Amino acid sequence: MATKKSSADNGRGAQSAEPTHQKKSVSATGPIIAGVLAAVVVAGLLLAFDPFGSGNRAEGGPTPKINDMAPPAEAPKGMVWIPGGKFWMGTPDPTAMVCGGNDPMLDAQPVHLVEVDPFWMDETEVTNAQFAEFVKATGYQTIAEKTPTAEDFPGAPPENLVAGSVVFTPPPRPVPLTEWHEWWSYVPGANWRHPEGPNSTIEGRENVPVVHVAWDDAAAYARWAGKRLPTEAEWEFAARGRLDRQPYVWGDELQPAGKWLANTWQGNFPNENTAEDGFAGIAPIKSYAPNGYGLYDMAGNVWEWCADWYRDDAYSQVISLGMDIKNPQGPVDSYDPSERPDPRLPKRSQRGGSFLCTDQYCTRYMPGTRGKGATDSGANHLGFRCVQSASAEKSESK
Repeated sequence: MATKKSSADNGRGAQSAEPTHQKKSVSATGPIIAGVLAAVVVAGLLLAFDPFGSGNRAEGGPTPKINDMAPPAEAPKGMVWIPGGKFWMGTPDPTAMVCGGNDPMLDAQPVHLVEVDPFWMDETEVTNAQFAEFVKATGYQTIAEKTPTAEDFPGAPPENLVAGSVVFTPPPRPVPLTEWHEWWSYVPGANWRHPEGPNSTIEGRENVPVVHVAWDDAAAYARWAGKRLPTEAEWEFAARGRLDRQPYVWGDELQPAGKWLANTWQGNFPNENTAEDGFAGIAPIKSYAPNGYGLYDMAGNVWEWCADWYRDDAYSQVISLGMDIKNPQGPVDSYDPSERPDPRLPKRSQRGGSFLCTDQYCTRYMPGTRGKGATDSGANHLGFRCVQSASAEKSESK
């Protein structure tokens, strides 16, 4: 049973409070590291470069480096080689940019230098056809397909304990962007087989990214396929596609030569999508050109789960350690101060934005920005893709 909070999390209105069904949260394992050293380190890193590049980096600032490493073997089916290296992770405040939106993206700061090892990554988001193959082989049932229990959702009225998920439906008129409930609703019977509700189907949409997958569902698929979910660092390194500190996965302009290069929202959000990019909803995979690594839809289309727990202060924590950052695995627990009444409601990070992203509400199609969602929640704009470590044995047929 998805919580409505997950769907509202990844927009400008994510700070707003609303009721959610709450499971037991993970407890903190230690205090936030802070102090003079952290301030010095952060200040030094932020002054060392011009975050969005454009040839204006300060002299002497550390330079990203992409490894010159050939793939160790033939690529696993449907995956591409990501050579690893060092890159600047995160984003500065984009609000001063043209079409930069209204969110300063504080949870994606400070921008910091990170190194990741080589790995393989799915060239596309996992599709309905691929997920169906997994379900057929294992009999797996997603969280959205299971009837929730009173034990998992104490205090919920029995009539609300119905299997389903959260679905976006555009309202018939313009509405205030703080009123997320005008376009998000919990739909009984909505799941990966029925994306818009029980009367919808994925027939004819086999080549479209699967949605309504909670974090556990995505992790289960990855294990079956001999893969895993990417860390945030791996995801962002791959999304940047060899570009250094650019605001978009294709460069420094939202619309080069006036062309839309990703499936996002055009028109007045949330009631009118003019579909200037060719799609009013989710697009089939490979509908747009790939990035520099050959990866499709690293911006827009559907959000993608990552392995990391979500904390709004994750970057400040890791920077405060004052050491080289290599292969970060994310924080040890989840903390989101905007989540009331329980900021420790378990959440994992999400990346890439979706077809609902727009500079009016959510510009998280930028590769350095971050999203979040309750681990037990899915929605009809949320999917995933997998990675495989370079040292892992080759996946055969999945």
